[in-house]
Amino acid sequence: MLSRRNFLTAAVGVAAATGLAACAKEDDSSAAAAGSGSKAITLGFSQVGSESGWRTANSDSVKSAAKEAGYTLKFSDAQQKQENQISAIRNYIAQKVDVIAFSPVVVTGWDAVLKEAKAAKIPVVLTDRSVETSDDSLYVTLVGSDFTDEGRRAAKILEKVLEKAGHKGAVKIAQLEGTTGAAPAIERAKGFKEVMEADHADDWKVVVSQTGDFTRAGGKQVMAAFLQSNPDINVLFAHNDDMAIGAIQSIEAAGKKPGKDILIVSIDGVKDGFVAMSEGKINAIVECNPLLGPQLMEVVKKVKDGETVERWIKTKESDFMQDQAKDALPTRKY
Repeated sequence: MLSRRNFLTAAVGVAAATGLAACAKEDDSSAAAAGSGSKAITLGFSQVGSESGWRTANSDSVKSAAKEAGYTLKFSDAQQKQENQISAIRNYIAQKVDVIAFSPVVVTGWDAVLKEAKAAKIPVVLTDRSVETSDDSLYVTLVGSDFTDEGRRAAKILEKVLEKAGHKGAVKIAQLEGTTGAAPAIERAKGFKEVMEADHADDWKVVVSQTGDFTRAGGKQVMAAFLQSNPDINVLFAHNDDMAIGAIQSIEAAGKKPGKDILIVSIDGVKDGFVAMSEGKINAIVECNPLLGPQLMEVVKKVKDGETVERWIKTKESDFMQDQAKDALPTRKY
């Protein structure tokens, strides 16, 4: 996994590329730098997909921030397929954009295309998610959350949820994982497990765990299967709000009360998650801030100007219990 503590500058070299896969969705939006007369920065951005409310808010943030900054943005939706992202990145290389940014669908398999970008002297910025590479100089920085810490925070807030609910006895946890091989799925599970094994080895157990692919439909389908195979589940840990919202439908269909019969902790903090929490159906949410656009545009400018940037630029986030939901809901803009 990437080392996130060093300081690096933009990567350099010379080279070439190929075209974008026809199945990926591409959107070009241009904005001239206001009143400067200077050439606008061209940013190629490959988004992982549009699988959740969080991702939609993240895409909107990138697009609006690029417009505000006066950048020319070339935006591509990979529809959760790595091959589409690789094709998009190669297309950006061929177009000789100034900077490439992308949110990788999975952790591995990026070395070849990142080496092509480095050879073409185009710096690469990761957003939201990390990658594993054989050479950390293949990208400049990561702008995003600490997913492992989010998993730890989820476990810690579950302690509070259990205490508030007056829960006694064994804690039987169902885990709805994110997309297989994706950094948030791997790292959120890892962080949660760290706390569970260190502090609750005798009373907490993940009795069933499966990917819901970060979607509501996936959360609903997988939770229905969980309840059939493990009807005594009393806690759900969902790697994102959308899967939790889908799971709530299956819990209710099974005649159980979400937030009471099955306590629910999820990660993200999208508006629909807060609505469910205000209704008593989700007990706690660990925030993962999707509004990365402004931070990303600041980093892109520094990288383009050859300035040194931190290896990992973290976002600011909070945690919310159910009794905070109604006050926090009006602040949710995504």
